[in-house]
Amino acid sequence: MSIERIQQSLGKLSKHFEGQPQDALSKDAPATAVLESGLRCRVDGPGGVAVVTDMPVSIGGTNSAPSPGWLMRAALANCDATLVALRAAQLGIVLQHLEVTAESESDHRGILGLDEAVPAGPLDVRVTVRVAAEGVSEEQLRELVHWAEQHSPVGDALRRAVPLRVDVVTS
Repeated sequence: MSIERIQQSLGKLSKHFEGQPQDALSKDAPATAVLESGLRCRVDGPGGVAVVTDMPVSIGGTNSAPSPGWLMRAALANCDATLVALRAAQLGIVLQHLEVTAESESDHRGILGLDEAVPAGPLDVRVTVRVAAEGVSEEQLRELVHWAEQHSPVGDALRRAVPLRVDVVTS
């Protein structure tokens, strides 16, 4: 998609939401995981997309698919990359290179419940963005990435304590 097409789409959407802010609120598509076997799960989503996860052999999985934690990092990297590209298009910046890496460190005692003081999730998350655009200063590229990171929905969900409710339904 060209920068002009992205700019048009964003301009039209922004104008609509400025005049009709109630339209900006939407219910996100649900993701329902179903256990296939062992620790392998499958989520079927909108448009026929499917995501499969499994756990490493060391924890009892078969390592036949990425782990949910890796998919979280992949979602963060993709979301941040998308927002950098989106903002660059808004500003008329033609990116020559964009690469986003999301890494984390975890203490596996948390997921196993061996120490309640150890969180089950990552202890920290780091994002590295490599970006280049001809005729754009380093400061402008840093500002571009900073804006994108501040507006990344996945990054925001990881930074902010999003309310989470769990309802249990038994058969």
